[in-house]
Amino acid sequence: MDTQKFVIKSLDDLPKTAENIVRLFNIQAQMKEYNCIAFYGEMGAGKTTLIKEICKVLGVKDITSSPTFALINEYLTQTDERIFHFDFYRINNLEEAYDLGYEDYFYSNNLCMIEWPEKIESLLPEKYIEIKIDVDETNKRLVQISYISE
Repeated sequence: MDTQKFVIKSLDDLPKTAENIVRLFNIQAQMKEYNCIAFYGEMGAGKTTLIKEICKVLGVKDITSSPTFALINEYLTQTDERIFHFDFYRINNLEEAYDLGYEDYFYSNNLCMIEWPEKIESLLPEKYIEIKIDVDETNKRLVQISYISE
């Protein structure tokens, strides 16, 4: 599949972008094969904010927040499906991801949204969705979305 691109000009564009992402990949139907989504972007690029919007579209009934210190948050949708939100920014080595039991989550068929995947890149499944967020000089977010199959 070709890389899909979106531009987020302001926070007002976030809900529509999240809807497009969910519709584009039909995340709920693809979860068995591509249940992990890796979000790449510099600090402040909007990874957590976009994940919160995707959670809203997917019907998450819990309060969503960055799991920066907890490393992982678990959310439930209105249909009681589990979604896991990881933030690996603060880990120092792969051993910490092993201690967390990452494989129980990544291979659970539940949706896993991962911030700072570059910290654990060798642990990502063979197939995942990659979302790259770049901020341009006008503060627009350029979002590129691809299927990765290694």
